[in-house]
Amino acid sequence: MAISINLTVNGQPCDIMLEDPRVTLLDMLREHLHLTGAKKGCDRGQCGACTVLVDGRRINSCLTLAVAMDGAEILTVEGIAGDAGLHPVQEAFIAHDALQCGFCTPGQIMSAIGMIMEGQAGDEPERVRECMSGNLCRCGAYLGITEAVLEAQMRVSPAVHRSVA
Repeated sequence: MAISINLTVNGQPCDIMLEDPRVTLLDMLREHLHLTGAKKGCDRGQCGACTVLVDGRRINSCLTLAVAMDGAEILTVEGIAGDAGLHPVQEAFIAHDALQCGFCTPGQIMSAIGMIMEGQAGDEPERVRECMSGNLCRCGAYLGITEAVLEAQMRVSPAVHRSVA
């Protein structure tokens, strides 16, 4: 039973025909659209490597059915850098050496962007650590990640911060 869905991915409208209604958003992004930034870490929603933004909210794409995304706006790590260069969160991750092997980095970056957009980051390291606790780093780059998020949230335009209900 093929199902057609329409959504916007990284600003581009997409019409996708899914052969199986059980396909996750993560698998659709990776296999149908060849956007491999979101990683399949645990495939159980426990590691955060698959984090993307859906209508401005952070989600674990491995737990979300693609058919439920009909009409949604999806933002992946591939869609955050622009013609002017890297996103401020990407720049901060580089400046603070907030990555080692890099496997979790796309999910960490997308979660940080979502947290900043939600106005959750604040200026306390403990607050950032709590809000990022759903994103695991096996290499232990947490200090750099926290510092990067704190710096980036100060650099991101206040117009980007918004309340997500």
